[in-house]
Amino acid sequence: MTTIYGIKNCDTMKKAQRWLNDNNVTYVFHDYRKDGLTHEQVEQWIEVLGWENLINKRGTTWRQLDKTQQENMTDELAISVLLDKPAMIKRPLLDHNGTLTLGFKPEQYSEIFGI
Repeated sequence: MTTIYGIKNCDTMKKAQRWLNDNNVTYVFHDYRKDGLTHEQVEQWIEVLGWENLINKRGTTWRQLDKTQQENMTDELAISVLLDKPAMIKRPLLDHNGTLTLGFKPEQYSEIFGI
């Protein structure tokens, strides 16, 4: 099973979805904003990837956080922040058979799907 997580209007998401479609990969698109996220999902992602990798620190949402939150980020605080502001999660987040991959690079997807 393959699920790609992100937001609909993200250019990188569009590139990843185009690649998946062009290569006939069956997947489910999960829009953070529309479909929401659970505490358990975000907790698992942080356990596997680390909040430092999961959070997009270059985005405007990160910069809008209080400096105290930025400087004192922990796993638990990251879960809370990401549930409240899911657009802060790096995109796309690909879950292919339980293996998580952040970002999109065609060669990386080719390796993942054996194409």
